[in-house]
Amino acid sequence: MSKISQGQQYSPVPPFEDHGAAGTLGLHSKHGEDRFMIISESNLPMAAATPLPVVHHVIRKSPLPLGIRLLRYLKVPLPSCISRLTAYRITILLLTYLFYVAYHLARRPMGVVKNVLRQNCSGMTPSADPNPCLHNGTWCGWPPFHQNSSALFSILDFVYRFFYAAGMIVAGFIAERTDLRHFVSFGMVAAGLWAIFSGMAYFWQVHAFSYFVVAQVFGGIFQGTGWPAVVPLMGNWFGRHRMGILFGIWNSHTSVGNILGALIAGVWVNDEWGYSFIVPGLIIAGCGILAFFFVVVKPEDVDLPSPDHCDPVGHNTTAVTDSTNISLNEVPIVDTPSLEKLGGSPAAVVEVLEEKKPIGVLQAVMIPGVVEFSLCLFFSKAVYYTFFFWLPVYIKDTTEVGNHIAADLSAVFDAGGIVGGIIAGAVSDATGASASVCGVMFVLAIPSLYCMVAYVGHGLAVLIVLLIITGLFVNGPYALITTAVSTDLGTRPSLVKNTHALATVAAVIDGMGSLGSAFGPLVAGLMSVYGWQGVFYFLIAAQVVGTLCLTRLIYREVQHFLHQRRNRGGRPSVKTIRNGTMSTVKHKVAPTELQEVPANGHLQPHSSTPTPRRDSSSPLNSQTSPV
Repeated sequence: MSKISQGQQYSPVPPFEDHGAAGTLGLHSKHGEDRFMIISESNLPMAAATPLPVVHHVIRKSPLPLGIRLLRYLKVPLPSCISRLTAYRITILLLTYLFYVAYHLARRPMGVVKNVLRQNCSGMTPSADPNPCLHNGTWCGWPPFHQNSSALFSILDFVYRFFYAAGMIVAGFIAERTDLRHFVSFGMVAAGLWAIFSGMAYFWQVHAFSYFVVAQVFGGIFQGTGWPAVVPLMGNWFGRHRMGILFGIWNSHTSVGNILGALIAGVWVNDEWGYSFIVPGLIIAGCGILAFFFVVVKPEDVDLPSPDHCDPVGHNTTAVTDSTNISLNEVPIVDTPSLEKLGGSPAAVVEVLEEKKPIGVLQAVMIPGVVEFSLCLFFSKAVYYTFFFWLPVYIKDTTEVGNHIAADLSAVFDAGGIVGGIIAGAVSDATGASASVCGVMFVLAIPSLYCMVAYVGHGLAVLIVLLIITGLFVNGPYALITTAVSTDLGTRPSLVKNTHALATVAAVIDGMGSLGSAFGPLVAGLMSVYGWQGVFYFLIAAQVVGTLCLTRLIYREVQHFLHQRRNRGGRPSVKTIRNGTMSTVKHKVAPTELQEVPANGHLQPHSSTPTPRRDSSSPLNSQTSPV
């Protein structure tokens, strides 16, 4: 790679025929090298005598996927009302939604198939089996699950969720250091293959418990690749602005995947249950191939600006006339107000940002709020995944419906979860108090869980209403913490300058929660032998402890709210709070205060002092740093 050396001249050339992105120009080096920049809409003179304008970010580009290259080659037109940025955002939104629907769709079959593997054979006519010892109340089950099924299923659930949690933490570490497109593609294809491997046990007549354990181990590991990939993709394209309501809607993929997984698995559950695993496995593998051809990791890869572009004070600057390492795969993002101020200046400034370095797990844990939300998610997932794995069994045991109907009714819980995730995100955006929103929903889930025990056997109508209400309050905090909260904590302004922590933070928070998803179903499975009443009391206790984990953050959010009430009408406070963490606003130099750069290329400190101000938008949008 060559450098932009002193005296090297540039002239404007169009980068490509589509000028949908306003103000996009290409730079052609006299040495035969092409560069692309995002600049203001005003046509600045870029003749040989005029050096480059002010550049604020230099970002390394990734190769475009083959599908996007093909669409560009075919010159597929966009509707006139949609910009390139909007088109790419819609594409990423739909693709990531589809991908995680596929992830959850492939997880669902085991919870549905349990009723067949352990079904009660009372009243059924046994077939002519050469093994008379199987002619008992469980002769029609699938060995080894025809006996002691609760303990065996609990072990499988624990193994799956434990390796899912461990795999997610490792996946977050790897995702920070690899191309997200390759990472998520490989993860989905591998997860699909192991789902198919589980289903082949039916056709290969496998009855070894170790076979199912191995399938759950590797299935859990590769299922853990999903979240550390899709959350950074959304963060790259949508930034940190109003993420609660957006992520609340987007996070419905969890419930939609569970619903579709239950319905698809239920089609073959009574006849050839192997297809209940194989068909979802093929779907997620197909989505992995789709990701490889069409996922664009970040806006800069297609010469679009980052959604969270900002200009913090104190960044190191240098003149472009100095020898500056800028490779051909890096995109400078130009600050429009700076161009308007400095157009025609004798020298230009390029901000040299350190390459975004991944952070370690310990560094992620030290981010304020990560520990509290991780512990809260531990208990939230313990409750949620107890329903995920055992709800069809609970419905079958407490009603007179068959396996297929039990699978369909379990989807009602996820329907309530969709509403809960959207409500939690909307309220979080409106109040900026994510911890308080989670705490309130945790508390409201307690009476709904109690009613699941108190009103058992009162008919399907009562059961459906209780499942919707319980799903709403149980899934709301789970959806909020794993999406908007993780994104907010992982893209704090104090981390933006030299780190890219989103994948690691998302992996740490959701990985800790996934340990709870291993713990909850294990305990529930062991306790279900003695009746479902004890299981629901255990879930109520988990809700109480989860609320206590957020006590400190809730207290600080309430304290901040009361402080704002007292100061209403006075001078706005320069402090803000988000996710229970008090922060102080970092002040920025206004565009009108930018100064020209002397010939030596060094920026002199400005004599004026910036006036403290507070962003009127959501605390998510404010430039903050943790105290």
